[in-house]
Amino acid sequence: MSKDLEYIVEVEDMTVAYHTKPVLWDIDLNIPKSVLMAIVGPNGAGKSTLIKAMLDLIKPVSGNVLFNGASYRSQRKHIGYVPQSESVDWDFPASVLDVVLMGRYGELGWIKRPSAKDREKAMEALEKVGMGEFVNRQISQLSGGQQQRIFLARALVQEADIYFMDEPFKGVDAKTERAIIALLKELKDRGKTLIVVHHDLQTVEEYFDWVVLLNTRIIASGPVEDVFTDENLKKTYRSTGQILKR
Repeated sequence: MSKDLEYIVEVEDMTVAYHTKPVLWDIDLNIPKSVLMAIVGPNGAGKSTLIKAMLDLIKPVSGNVLFNGASYRSQRKHIGYVPQSESVDWDFPASVLDVVLMGRYGELGWIKRPSAKDREKAMEALEKVGMGEFVNRQISQLSGGQQQRIFLARALVQEADIYFMDEPFKGVDAKTERAIIALLKELKDRGKTLIVVHHDLQTVEEYFDWVVLLNTRIIASGPVEDVFTDENLKKTYRSTGQILKR
């Protein structure tokens, strides 16, 4: 791996346990700037736990995470997060526009009201994800694919440098998946760093340029062409009983 790479995210010696059982063990991970990276591994491997621990949503037993050489708290304005759609309360009485504008609160704070410029940015993001006509729709009335697009739009208006996405393709149709990956590649081309929990091994080589293979520990990480090998996949999925499909 090149020593010339500029690492935008650094994870050192992270261990996470639930009820004393380790879910992640001794994680060391460096993520370069401006990559579109997949986190891949079997069910229960700790993929979602890893990004939640990096984002301070779960407290690790040990470890340290740096974003641009600083703590998450000092850098969170520059970090966007798209959670799994099933972790969201979709019955909450909010419109599509309300949800997208939440992405501006890092700039506004919670007291200030969104300005005309903030609303304009929200509308631009909604148009970009193909949801402009749903601006006044209640979020409870959206399909799974539409919900995912809304949360992507919310992340976009944050204008972050680093985006974390927890299975953004889960439960969406093929058209929405194509629209999402096109947008992620566009963000990457603009210098953004994207870290995506992903489960479909068949699309890793097409969608991503960097990959982390995880099963409680990191099996391998690096450029897709170097790391995404049959040998590493067997190590990652060994003893899980899951069928590998590439």
